[in-house]
Amino acid sequence: MPTAYDAIGRGYATRRRPDPRIAAAILAALGNAGSVVNVGAGAGSYEPVDRSVVAVERSWAMIGQRPPGAAPVLQAAAEALPFGDAAFDAALAVLTLHHWRDRAAGLAELRRVARRRVVIVNWDPQAQHDFWLTREYIPALLERDVVLFPTAAEIETALGSLRVVPLPVPHDCVDGFLGAYWRRPEAYLDAGVRSAMSTFARLGPEAAQSVAEGIARLGDDLATGRWEARFGHLRARDAIDLGYRLVVAERARP
Repeated sequence: MPTAYDAIGRGYATRRRPDPRIAAAILAALGNAGSVVNVGAGAGSYEPVDRSVVAVERSWAMIGQRPPGAAPVLQAAAEALPFGDAAFDAALAVLTLHHWRDRAAGLAELRRVARRRVVIVNWDPQAQHDFWLTREYIPALLERDVVLFPTAAEIETALGSLRVVPLPVPHDCVDGFLGAYWRRPEAYLDAGVRSAMSTFARLGPEAAQSVAEGIARLGDDLATGRWEARFGHLRARDAIDLGYRLVVAERARP
């Protein structure tokens, strides 16, 4: 079955480059893990280079975006990882849980193959009203994401006690996920920028008109100064909390 990433795979690596500040937070969360399985690995963003990494990715389009020298990758699903129990010190999953067909099964697999910890980057649905783009201009994006992204409580049910840390989005974030351009609203007018965001790719043809209307309204508000009047105070912020979270579950294995 095709995934959203089959639709956005081409050119994805050019717009979804790892942001060094987010990468540092992920690396710190991995701690002393010497071996890592990166599940839903995509083009390889945020894979540490100072330890042994094996990537798992379901979409061939995304596998084709992995650069030369990237970690070895297996084409497989999160719900059926082809590894033995406790095969890695850590399991990593970065903004991928919302694409899994059976999230409970995938989380159970992360727990099974991780010997020391599971590290997840997620978006918290409880932050659904925090972003001006989805709240004011394209609520159709929000309607999908609040259903597809898991809450911390759901993850905790699967993995046990969690440490949940806010992951602020820098104003000049180089990883073009949905919230990356919160201080650069003009970027959302660019169809190429939007094409690298899986949230847009998941919307069906029935949502095309509402997206077009929202983008047109944003363009008009930028041109007339209405956006600046309402949200211009954000231009002074260096980073903002839009609900992205670093979730860490420690395992009891030695």
